[in-house]
Amino acid sequence: MREIRSPSHVLLASILPLQFDLPFPFRRNPNSFKINTRFHLLRSILPPPSYRSIRSRCDAQSMAAGAAASATHVHDLPEPILAQVFSLVEDVRTRNAMALACRRWRGLERSTRTALALRGHVRLPFLLPTCFPSVAHLDLSFLSPWGHHPFLSSHQQQQHHHDFPDDHAALVAARLAQAFPSVSSLSVYARDPSVIAALAPLWPKLRTARLVRWHQRPPNLPHGADLAPLLEACPALSALDLSQFYCWTEDVPPALHQYPLTAASLTRLDLLCPASNEGYRSSELAVIAAVCRNLTHLLLPCVFNPRCIEFVGDDDLLALAAACPCLSLLHLVDPATLSPARIDSDANEDAAITGPGLEGLFTRLPHLEDLALDLCHNVRDTGPALEALGNKCSKVKSLKLGHFHGVCHGLWQHLDGVSVSGHLESLSIKSSPDLTDSSLATIARGCQRLSRLEIHKCHKVTAAGIKKLASKLRSTLVDVAISGCQLLNATSALRALEPIRDRIERLHIDCIWASSELDQLPVEEEESDPEEDDMEAPDHSRSKRCRYAQANDVESFESASFWFRTWERLRRLSLWIPAGEVLTPLGDAGLECCPQLEDICIKVEGDCRLCPKPRQMVFGLSFLSRYPTLRKMKLDCGEAIGYALTAPAGHMDLSLWERFYLHGIGELIGLYELDYWPPQDREVNQRSLSLPAVGLLQMCGSLRKLFIHGTAHEHFMRFFLDIPVLRDVQLREDYYPAPENDMSTEMRVDSCSRFESALNDRRIPD
Repeated sequence: MREIRSPSHVLLASILPLQFDLPFPFRRNPNSFKINTRFHLLRSILPPPSYRSIRSRCDAQSMAAGAAASATHVHDLPEPILAQVFSLVEDVRTRNAMALACRRWRGLERSTRTALALRGHVRLPFLLPTCFPSVAHLDLSFLSPWGHHPFLSSHQQQQHHHDFPDDHAALVAARLAQAFPSVSSLSVYARDPSVIAALAPLWPKLRTARLVRWHQRPPNLPHGADLAPLLEACPALSALDLSQFYCWTEDVPPALHQYPLTAASLTRLDLLCPASNEGYRSSELAVIAAVCRNLTHLLLPCVFNPRCIEFVGDDDLLALAAACPCLSLLHLVDPATLSPARIDSDANEDAAITGPGLEGLFTRLPHLEDLALDLCHNVRDTGPALEALGNKCSKVKSLKLGHFHGVCHGLWQHLDGVSVSGHLESLSIKSSPDLTDSSLATIARGCQRLSRLEIHKCHKVTAAGIKKLASKLRSTLVDVAISGCQLLNATSALRALEPIRDRIERLHIDCIWASSELDQLPVEEEESDPEEDDMEAPDHSRSKRCRYAQANDVESFESASFWFRTWERLRRLSLWIPAGEVLTPLGDAGLECCPQLEDICIKVEGDCRLCPKPRQMVFGLSFLSRYPTLRKMKLDCGEAIGYALTAPAGHMDLSLWERFYLHGIGELIGLYELDYWPPQDREVNQRSLSLPAVGLLQMCGSLRKLFIHGTAHEHFMRFFLDIPVLRDVQLREDYYPAPENDMSTEMRVDSCSRFESALNDRRIPD
């Protein structure tokens, strides 16, 4: 008899449209709950052969006990057990469907939900939901209009919104505290300190805070004023996430130094914000390390350029390790590596970090599990230091290195460099000029638990080295990213991953297509007539040539059959494409059949102003229709630069480029969620949807979630109302600097409110 083990199966079995009065014998287990169905239910569902095979394997005693048991329903489960089952369901749509079953299930779903993200425009305080008393993780960063919250803004901003009285912010804040009394984790878009000042006192026991801001910092604020209300009101704060909060590097150290008790309680601090192009200097790093001595997770951009004043060197790393000896996650990166655009320049100078300094750092951090040192300057002779990392930090599982020389030489059979760290599960190597195929083979022999591998701009790595590594790590490697390598195009990279083709789940490649000349066999300099050669050659030579010709034919057939093989477990695919290139050769490169592909991310980067008009006027999104399970797509054209206004003769403006990239998106009939970054014109800081783009997006009849990372005209947004099942639409200007004042023809706060009202007034079929 089959047992339904997972909570989701239990819930699905209980909300079937048919009404059953069946006994469900169950027994309580601290790890799982098992519900055994009766055989007459199996008889009505399964065909006779399957039913007989199941019944033949059952014990007669268990059948007798089931027949003697009284009729029991899932509602007879004790309230704590049923609440525990509900708490194990994480999918939001599944929980919403559960709440529609009956009143009791609705109450249980509301009382067991611990995370909630509010969307929409809060026009009146009584519209806030008050039926989620157990919510511990509250996300207010996606409230609409995105980045413009008049109900939580300062008095100066409220003067532009006459619908909101002066005391409206305090009223909404009090309503939030009443609706969500158990909040311990808060995310909010804080455009100015008044937002934090209104919300932080509501939950003085707040443990985790994530601030979001892509607009410019108010220029007249003193240093640390953005963080002071939060650090003052929440002394028990343990995690502070500023990875999406634009501020100056001079703001964080004074604020932490001003509130030492709160700083001492911090265990997680994330300051890796891509909006800032400056890193923390040695003096600022010393202040953070001195006041936050209990840190276990630290993510920080640092100034490693030796030409800058107060750059970070060996002494600063040793001081950091001495002040924070409990660090288990340490990410120190150059600010340039956080940019969404790819950096093409190679490092010509050396950083002030040496091998002996790294050995001292690893010796003082024995609890290290996750390390990232991503620099833009060379760090030479790091092999002995990385061997010390494997010996001193036995718990390290994730490692990311940028511009490190001597990562692994792989000259002999012994392990050296990073290959000594046998517990590694994730390895990322960027811009390592001496990494070779033999280095990858040595890494595969030493790091046999590796499940994720990223190689970026390692120009000596070839397809043979990738294939040898994939063969040795076939049982563990499921996540691979290959980018920026000169000797690896899309076709060669996919062929190199043939040993793990049936096991890989996540993949990133650069769409650098191979030319036809590279796929052809080498042509001999002197041509001859094959019939004359056969007449002159002896019989044994002629037969040998025939055998070789047959072998070559077999090899060519096997090479051709590669294009039709299946990537059985591939679920997420990430592609980087230069501006002006097309997507259609992806099938010829080897990704013709991916039956389980659910999520795809496409990033287009380059200067479209320098690209000629494409010979093929479609990018090729219709090619993705051959992936039957594709539901989510991210199309990032934010780093594609073009002309927002009139383009010169012989060039295309951004509207034509958007038509080029979005053509065929309507053929993706199963697409459920789309994140789209429009191309930009940096000279006017404009990322706006054009009319051709809106018309093409309107053709996606299956879209339910649409997020535009840019601006749009209000009358353009009205086109999206024709998508029948569209439920969630939002404009997010999550790039720096986000526009401060909307233009007269672009989406404003009132325009967003009108569009959202029209969207919510529609009837959704499902």
